[in-house]
Amino acid sequence: MLIHLLFLTSLIAAAHSHSHNATKQPLNLKPMSSSFNPKIPPRGISASKRFEGSSNLVNLRYHMGPVLSSPIKLYLIWYGRWPPSHRLLIKDFLLSISHPSSPSPSVSQWWRTLSLYSDQTAANISSRLLISGEFSDHRYSHGKSLTRLSIQSVIAAAATTAAVDHRSGAFLVLTASDVAMQDFCRAVCGFHYFTFPSEVGYTLPYAWVGNSGAQCPEVCAYPFAVPGYMAGGGPGALRPPNGDPGLDGMISVIAHELAELASNPLVNAWYAGEDPTAPTEIGDLCEGLYGSGGGGGYMGEVMRDSGGRTFNLNGRNGRKFLVQWVWSPVLKACVGPNAVN
Repeated sequence: MLIHLLFLTSLIAAAHSHSHNATKQPLNLKPMSSSFNPKIPPRGISASKRFEGSSNLVNLRYHMGPVLSSPIKLYLIWYGRWPPSHRLLIKDFLLSISHPSSPSPSVSQWWRTLSLYSDQTAANISSRLLISGEFSDHRYSHGKSLTRLSIQSVIAAAATTAAVDHRSGAFLVLTASDVAMQDFCRAVCGFHYFTFPSEVGYTLPYAWVGNSGAQCPEVCAYPFAVPGYMAGGGPGALRPPNGDPGLDGMISVIAHELAELASNPLVNAWYAGEDPTAPTEIGDLCEGLYGSGGGGGYMGEVMRDSGGRTFNLNGRNGRKFLVQWVWSPVLKACVGPNAVN
C-alpha cells in the first residue's frame, strides 16, 4: 500500500513552530565566509515545497520497526541522461556523510543527529554510508513519465544486473530533469518507501528524488529559484552553492529523504501521527529551517562565501551544500551543526 500524503501549505510554516527550540552549537566561520539570515516570503500551495507525509505534528514516537543500523550500502540508479559532473556532485554529497575530516560545520556532523536514533535492539543508525553499486538507464527503458508503481520496475531491472545486499542495502533512484514522475512538482519533490517482493523479489527501502531544474525549480529548488509572481515584488533567488539551482535543490531533497529513509525505512519506526500511511518524519518536522533564528519568514542563519553562494554545510573535496536541519530525538528540537551561540 502506498503512502497517502499530508501536504504543507508553506515551507516556512512547518519550521516556524520548532525553530525557537533549536539547539545552539558553536560555529567557526572561515574568513572568506559571512553569515546572514535571509527572509523567505511565504508561498501559496501551488508553490510550496512538499515532501512525503509533511504536516505540523510534533509528537514523534518509535513504532518498533528497524532503522538502518548496519553500514548503509546505497545503490544508485541514474535514470535518464546524467552529465558526469552532476553525478560527481551528488556522490560527493553522499560520501560526505562518512567523511569526518570535512571542515566544520560538515555533512558528517549533520548526520550525527541521525545516529541518535535507535531501534528496539538498541542499534543506532549507522554513521557509515557506502555507495555499493551504480546502475545507469540512459535509454529511459520505462519511458519519460514514471509512476510510483513503475519505480518498482526500474529498481527491479537495475537489481538484476548485480548482486545487492538484502540486509543493509537501500536504493536511491535519481531521475534526470526531463523525466516526469507521478505527483512531482504538484505534490512531492521526493519520497521514500520500500520494494515489493512481487515486483523486485525482496523488500528493501528506497528513495526517489527528481531533478526539478527544467520542470519546477521554483517549487523543488526553492530558495535557489523563486516563483515568477515574485519578480520585482520579492527577494531574488539565493545563489546555489554549486551553481546549479536544480541540482543544488535536488541535494537538499536527497538529504531530507535519506534522513527519513534511515530512521523509518519500512514505515514502521520513527514518525509522528497515528497513521503509518501518512507519517510525519524527522525531516518533515524541520522543513524550511536551515540555521539558528529561523522561523517567522526566515530560513535561519546560513553562510555566504566570497562569490555570494549560500550554504550551511561543508563536504568532501571542498564542496558546500545547503541542507535543512533534522529533528533530534534527544533535544526534541530541530538541530544542525551550523547553529550559533
